Amino acid sequence: MRRVWAPARAQALREAEALQDMIAAEGGNFALKPWDWRYYAEKRRKALFDVDDSEVRPYLPLDGVIAAAFEVARRLFGVAFVARNDIALPHPDARAWTAVGPDGAPVALFIGDYFARAGKRSGAWMSALRDQQKLDGPVLPIVVNVMGFAPGGPGEPCLLGLDEARTLFHEFGHALHGMLSDVTYPQLSGTNVRRDFVELPSQLFEHWLERPETLRRFARHHRTGGPMPAALIERLAAARRFNQGFATVEFVAAALFDLELHLVAEPGAIDVADFERRTLAAIGMPAAIATRHSAPHFQHVFSGDGYAAGYYSYLWSEVLDADAFEAFEEAGDDFDPGLAERLKRFVYAAGDVRPPDEAYRAFRGRDPSPDALLRKRGLAAAV
Repeated sequence: MRRVWAPARAQALREAEALQDMIAAEGGNFALKPWDWRYYAEKRRKALFDVDDSEVRPYLPLDGVIAAAFEVARRLFGVAFVARNDIALPHPDARAWTAVGPDGAPVALFIGDYFARAGKRSGAWMSALRDQQKLDGPVLPIVVNVMGFAPGGPGEPCLLGLDEARTLFHEFGHALHGMLSDVTYPQLSGTNVRRDFVELPSQLFEHWLERPETLRRFARHHRTGGPMPAALIERLAAARRFNQGFATVEFVAAALFDLELHLVAEPGAIDVADFERRTLAAIGMPAAIATRHSAPHFQHVFSGDGYAAGYYSYLWSEVLDADAFEAFEEAGDDFDPGLAERLKRFVYAAGDVRPPDEAYRAFRGRDPSPDALLRKRGLAAAV
């Protein structure tokens, strides 16, 4: 965490300086505060990259993004998806596909429930309605992705923003983790792995969405069928690293506070607010940034053993996915067959049959490096 903190803080201070210059250019005579940051950062993002969600949405109809996710899965893992119209589903909006392996045999049933509606829980997630196993089987898994996208108007398709498309890819990565599972015991099947490792298949799968090859083929205007302009693809890639000093600092500060709090051996009648102030002062928290979760509402801290002292794991998962995707970049092929086979065998299909560090080394050939995360977020040269 401290290895990531130093370059993130350095970059955040430069971002703060740029926002302060913007305030001055507009005639403001006040110092940038945490409650100002997002407003001015969005104005700066717009000025630098001129990317607006309304410009992107026409090129990301829901069916096109689903097709892109299916094609990435086919090229990586040899699994195809065949639509099923003969299954009674819980709602008319839900859709089903049989996932078919390279040999033509079914490997799972996949259900997608993509639209928001009255009475439906908000958010996006993956659930396994039935885990893969061989103890009583073979038993094929039934996996569902649930989203909350706004349906299109009458006669119009559902159009996704880039963040929504990333969400679809993310949850489909979880779904593949459940569908490709190939273990004996249901307790070790699919996503029944450690909390940080469960996010590797999902966060890693997101990388393929924004690859130029994927966007050129599947990001098509819903009316004209024309491809997303190359200039827009380039602006999206550049904008991805914008404001990453801020994003990293606000997260890491909260994660370090979580760890430091749990390292107190004899807390007694601890003043948590004062402890938070001292912790942030010790790491040099920039004055213009607040932690993502302040102590009074930081539910991860005491919500149970699964989260206590574990907030760091979200960033550690990104270390894993950044390092893992760099393997494909180093190979010069986003779908390198040897890497894809090891990824499937030791990550997506392996469940919890071996410790996650061993599983990662079996795929990558070495331990993961935080340097990959710094490069992904544009922080490698920040110090």
